[in-house]
Formats: sequence, C-alpha cells, structure tokens
Amino acid sequence: MSTGFFDAVKNRRSYYAISKRSPVSDERIREIVEHAVKYCPSAFNSQSGRIALLLGRESDEFWSMLREALRKIVPPEKFGPTDRKMDGFSAGYGTVLFFEDERPVKKLQQSFPLYADQFPTWSDHASGMLQLIVWAGLESEGFGASLQHYAPLIHEDARRRWGFPPEWRLVAQMPFGAPVGAPGEKEFEPLEDRVRVFI
Repeated sequence: MSTGFFDAVKNRRSYYAISKRSPVSDERIREIVEHAVKYCPSAFNSQSGRIALLLGRESDEFWSMLREALRKIVPPEKFGPTDRKMDGFSAGYGTVLFFEDERPVKKLQQSFPLYADQFPTWSDHASGMLQLIVWAGLESEGFGASLQHYAPLIHEDARRRWGFPPEWRLVAQMPFGAPVGAPGEKEFEPLEDRVRVFI
C-alpha cells in the first residue's frame, strides 16, 4: 500500500464530495478488493464475505436504481435532499457492494449448534472488518469514500440486475472517487473513557 496501515486508518474519513476521476488503475482497485477479501478474518475461517466492484456506468446504474427505489417511498415534497444525496454518490468513480454469503454461515450453524445463534452476528463482524480493510485500502491510494446502508431497499433489484446468488445478503455500499472536497471535522471522545489498561 502507498501509506502505512495505521496512517490509512487514521486518514480514512467519510468523503461526500467525490469525482469520477481515479488516482490509480482499475486493476489496482481490483487488487485492493481481492486482497481484502482474501485476508479478512472471519469466524471459524468461514470466508463468508463477498464483494461486487462496480465501476463507471455500472456504478452509475446502481445509484440510478436506488434513486428510483427511494422515489417510491419518499414523498415528492421531501425528495430534494434524497435526490442530492444520490447525485453525490453517483458522482464517484465506482461503488463497492458488500455482501455476506449465508451458505457458509448456515453450514457452521449446523456443524456447531451450540454457537448457532452467534454465527450471524460473527458474520456481520467479519463484514465490518472487510469494509474497513477496503476503505483503508482505497484511502491509501488517494480515494475518498463513504459507507452507506441502503441494503434491504435495493437488495432484490441489485440481485436481479447483476445476477447475485440469492444467498448473498447485501450489507453495505461504498461509493468512492477522487475527493473534490475535504471531509467534515471529526471530534473524539476522551480515550480514558474508552480504553482501560490493566497491568
């Protein structure tokens, strides 16, 4: 990666002003995604994380579909802010769709019934780690990104459009592109209230 891991984590922020420019090749973006999927930890090594990388027109199509899905549920007089949000997300170079494959999760539930109720939660934990790895990877290459959660609303439309297996559960979406504006200020709660060390 172009910067150290902790620098990428520190610099990772939610960028809402992004462009259709990319500081790296499409192949490099693919490498980041594949590296993240391959090495992301998961409970019992279930490797349940799945990603769809949408670039160019495919990314535009996703946000267009989502805009129309939202138009059906948001009153017309209140749609302006939603419309502007979709404009911002679709202004990016690409979108990462994060999924969890429910098949390995169900297999583990059957194999280890004592932990059956925990495996869906652990699957979500793995997805969160995958999202951070991808986000930090994109950050380290000069992208701005944000994490969005329109999953239930757009899941079926996306599945039909791109042929995702029905067992792939859409978790989150990450629009990204070269940043054209700075992120907002970030405030931090005191670490002494959040971390306890015992020696």
